[in-house]
Amino acid sequence: MKEIALNFQQNNWHWFSCGLIVLLLTAFGLSDSPASPARRSAKKQPNMIWLILDDASPTLGCYGDAQAITPNMDLLAREGARFTRAFTHAPVCAPSRSGLVTGMYPTTIGSHHMRSKLINPPETFMSLLRKAGYYVAWPGKTDFNFDPADPQAQTVNADPPAGSFDGRMNWFSAAPPKQPFFAYLNLGVVHEGQVRADAAQHAKNTARLQRGERHDPARMRVPAYWPDTPEVRHDIAQYYDLMTAADYQIGDVLAWLDKYGIADNTVVILFGDHGRGMPREKRWVYDSGIHVPLVVRWPGEIKPRTVRDDLVAFIDFAPTMLSIAGAGVPTRMQGQVFLGDRRAKEREYVYAARDRMDETFDRIRAVRDKQFEYVRNFHPELPYAQRIPYNDENPTMRVWRRLREEGKLTGPPALFFLPIKPREELYDTRADPDEVHNLATDLKYQKVLSRMRQAMDQWVKETKDLGEIREEELVRRGIVRDVRRH
Repeated sequence: MKEIALNFQQNNWHWFSCGLIVLLLTAFGLSDSPASPARRSAKKQPNMIWLILDDASPTLGCYGDAQAITPNMDLLAREGARFTRAFTHAPVCAPSRSGLVTGMYPTTIGSHHMRSKLINPPETFMSLLRKAGYYVAWPGKTDFNFDPADPQAQTVNADPPAGSFDGRMNWFSAAPPKQPFFAYLNLGVVHEGQVRADAAQHAKNTARLQRGERHDPARMRVPAYWPDTPEVRHDIAQYYDLMTAADYQIGDVLAWLDKYGIADNTVVILFGDHGRGMPREKRWVYDSGIHVPLVVRWPGEIKPRTVRDDLVAFIDFAPTMLSIAGAGVPTRMQGQVFLGDRRAKEREYVYAARDRMDETFDRIRAVRDKQFEYVRNFHPELPYAQRIPYNDENPTMRVWRRLREEGKLTGPPALFFLPIKPREELYDTRADPDEVHNLATDLKYQKVLSRMRQAMDQWVKETKDLGEIREEELVRRGIVRDVRRH
């Protein structure tokens, strides 16, 4: 146990707390109706653990990625269910997590801009889990684009009373609580800032990797939208090394569950908070930014080696956690239950939004079915390649801009630097997984375009998308405070 605690202390606690936010986010909900007493007595409330990969796409061995070295994540998939179509509603941290914890779209509640703080947020699912009798481990930082209402949310307690939040960073360095618990671990070692870390920091992050587990840049697959350069290949290889480092941490958690004999009554949920932390992936509503891994192990409830191809949205996590706990799901929640005996009917679409990213304004919406993705650019006059200082620190972004300035970009990598964006984009994600061939003007796909366009219009209307209102007006109305990074 001491070794496990030290391993987690090695990691950047800033990112660890980020992941915490995400886990907690998912469980939040507002209970409109109490759980049935018969249901509570019939089923023991299971423990729940979220393992959140901070900035990660489905680059796991169990997803067929030949470059991945992720044996513990792959084991979870063999022992549970692997979801092939899980999507976040926002391709960046705080808006993604705000929907996770509230079960509502950020565009509905006002938390859609990156670094814009919601003043009166809905109650989170974690708070509702406490009311349902759960011990909640919530270590460190919150990053929901709003402050949690509970005054104890960021308090570090040595021995918190039943029903309170546990803020200890290494919560599983000790024995688990006797009551049902919800806990999360943010695997920040994979975060964007670590992908571009210098050699010394990278060596520290990957100290547990064995011979043969480090990735050769020359062997990396380069997506079609990036230029194939040594810098890009280095970043990709570094990312895969970090995924292996995160896999070791997941192994620690699984060993902890086995040590205390609680694995059979614990639901383990592994997922990424949005796509990989690299340019044109994180911050973008393409699959590279919103398609995430999702693996769930629930002994006795989910058969081993299950593969689910239904669409799952991040706003589904909060109501699902409450349902698993036997608690009521608030009617205000826009998500639906995707696990257990109260599983809802399969959804037809998932939706995503990108608004201001730090200093840089844009408004983009996307709708995705099982094959096609439709993207609407509300400001086509704004280029894709607007500068975001934090993003521009990426070596991949720097070399990409340099090649553009030198006039050396051709083919798909040149598309990102078009002076204007198309108003509409349509991609066949099966035939074109990198989404570089826009079909919006292809006559063969006009029926698909019309269907997806109508789905988008309906979603924007029904969810009362606040992206139509200027941020200054949201501030004037007392809905948000602007707290952007710079």
